[in-house]
Amino acid sequence: MGIMLSKGNGLDTAQRPLPEDGEPLSEPPWAPRTVAEDELRTPDATQPGEAKPPTPHDRQPGGVEPPVDRPDGSRQAGTPNGDEVRKGLLRRHPTAIPIGVILLALAFVVGYVYWDYARHFESTDDAFIASRPFAVAPKVTGYITAVPVTDNQHLAAGDVITRIDERDYRIALAQAEAQVEAAQANIQNIDAQITVQQAQINANQAQLQQAQANLVFAQQQATRYETLAQRGAGTVENAQQYASQLHQQEAALQTAQATLAVAQRQVGSLNAQRSSAVASLAQAQSQRDQAQLNRSYTTLTAAQPGRVVHLTAAVGQFAQAGTNLTMFVPDEIWVTANFKETQLAAMRPGQPATLRIDAYPGRAIHGHVASIQPGSGTAFSLLPAENATGNYVKIVQRVPVKIVIDGSPGDVALGPGMSVVPSVRVDPAPSLLERLRAHL
Repeated sequence: MGIMLSKGNGLDTAQRPLPEDGEPLSEPPWAPRTVAEDELRTPDATQPGEAKPPTPHDRQPGGVEPPVDRPDGSRQAGTPNGDEVRKGLLRRHPTAIPIGVILLALAFVVGYVYWDYARHFESTDDAFIASRPFAVAPKVTGYITAVPVTDNQHLAAGDVITRIDERDYRIALAQAEAQVEAAQANIQNIDAQITVQQAQINANQAQLQQAQANLVFAQQQATRYETLAQRGAGTVENAQQYASQLHQQEAALQTAQATLAVAQRQVGSLNAQRSSAVASLAQAQSQRDQAQLNRSYTTLTAAQPGRVVHLTAAVGQFAQAGTNLTMFVPDEIWVTANFKETQLAAMRPGQPATLRIDAYPGRAIHGHVASIQPGSGTAFSLLPAENATGNYVKIVQRVPVKIVIDGSPGDVALGPGMSVVPSVRVDPAPSLLERLRAHL
């Protein structure tokens, strides 16, 4: 049999025999013995002669725990408790508490200054740049002969966008102008006829006056010879002769009057013809003006300053009337900010605003509140909310606010749909931070 080993180097080892000569050594004799699960004991299940672990009531005064007996018979010195540790830290770092108090006070002051400054503003991230873009389409039909612009090009008012072949419209304009000239000539002819007829009326009036004078003389002659015949101084033949002349002059007077009336009525007919000719002239002039407009429609120009976007026109393309050739975005833009209805208590038109655009994060653009929509955004949507259904849930609504940009910068590209974070100053009184800056 081999030699029996017991304890060594403070480690509990099982007493096992050493292997005989020639037997393999599976593990060294000094390897620790594996403690079986049934050999484990709770701290309370102590055997006679073993030391019981200290409890909080057994701690010695002064903040040091009592020594502990190890299973090998040695003793472990007591360790300081939490109070002693804290006191030791305070002795090593006597300024920790004052510095902490100062930092806490400083954080409170900074937080109050920030809160006082922030309450002067109302901000939202539900905002975007808006404008009124529109489609550019021709009013007449024809082949496109020129497109002197390109995508995203800025145009001034009156700059040409596209040109359409104008030859057909030039011919139509020449025909309309010829009709105007013919109508004018017809009016001039009628005016000449009226002038001639007026002269004829004057001649007929002179003849009428002559017939009236002859009638008066004939009446006098007939009266004279009739009296002579009654007295016997004249013959009955002479009396009858002058009586006949009287009747002839009366007939001549009626003829002159009828001729004058016909001449005057002819003037009325000529005036009616002239009115018709004037109407024909007006119609010809309107056709000429329409032809001029149609010819002018062959050149599409920018109605206001802006940019050409999504250009589809090309030279040689046959453009129908109303065909969309390009989109046009005017320079007049603004910001539509959808503030919560709880943010509108102190917001008024004219208040200044600072705009920060997501595309240019380091750029601050200034503007002012132009107007506040009288109603929430959902009230004017295609399908507005219907709250009279019995399942109403109160939700804070958004109200669109129009913010006009003061002096839109020309070195950046701003267009509809770009995201903006506006900040509107609703309290004009200076904040504590601004007063401190003013005194520094």
